[in-house]
Amino acid sequence: MQVNSHGDVKYSTGHRLRDSADWNALRVECWRHEHGVLTDVHLDCTEVAVLLAGQLNVRRTGDGEIQTAFGRAGTSWICPAGVYETDIELSAPMEECVHIFLPPTLLEQSALENYGIDPAKARLGYAGGLSDPLLVEVALSFRKLLDQGPDVSDRLLVDGLRTTLAARLMQCYSAENWQPAIFKSPNALDGHRLRRVLDFIEHGLATELTLEDLAAQACMSPFHFARLFRQTTGLTPHRYVTERRIAVAKEKLALGRLSFTEIALETGFGSPANFSRAFRKATGCSPGQFRKIGF
Repeated sequence: MQVNSHGDVKYSTGHRLRDSADWNALRVECWRHEHGVLTDVHLDCTEVAVLLAGQLNVRRTGDGEIQTAFGRAGTSWICPAGVYETDIELSAPMEECVHIFLPPTLLEQSALENYGIDPAKARLGYAGGLSDPLLVEVALSFRKLLDQGPDVSDRLLVDGLRTTLAARLMQCYSAENWQPAIFKSPNALDGHRLRRVLDFIEHGLATELTLEDLAAQACMSPFHFARLFRQTTGLTPHRYVTERRIAVAKEKLALGRLSFTEIALETGFGSPANFSRAFRKATGCSPGQFRKIGF
């Protein structure tokens, strides 16, 4: 069975990082997505997206259900077949994301019967902002297979991964079991405040961003804001800002158009020395080595 993905339509503003692969009843693609608004799309197949690199706020609407979630490496989203997805907005780039496309029933009818699974339970919920290590492991395994290229000997592994993925989705994220509320912590920033803060950071990376500035965007005291920001994102405000600056610096280094001094100033590090020190601490190499190696 061939699965026709909607990647080229939905992700028209992105860039495919690795060649796509078609396996039995499965298609896998690896993308980088720019910030902004994606294309509305009616989903003919089920999509599982697993973020491998990047930090951002994701807002999307599926059949009228608005969903906002903070994404970082290891965050996943499920887009069930049949959903009309609109208003998909990314507050920052998704530096690397694996997309796994599956048929609407996840497994063939015969396989469902063999496992004694009611086909109705194969219908998934519109789930997002997930932190599921098994989904991440499956995505990483598929990405490794993409890097290796097609190999007949990999078919057994692909079939096993597909069955594992389908079982996990039906076990935890079926439409009747999925309850978004249980994943929301009462000690977290609401989507509107978080989006406002992240947008403020993205537009102010070249400037000095103090905790007081960020807290003001959320209309909170610095202490209260710092605690809720960490509860929501898993990072302190300072670390989040630093990681975003490093990510943008990597992009500018890869382009090779600006000097180290210009990049240091445009990413808010203030001086080449501060930039070099922070970059080496975050990546294990100097900006010059990073540019020379050509990551």
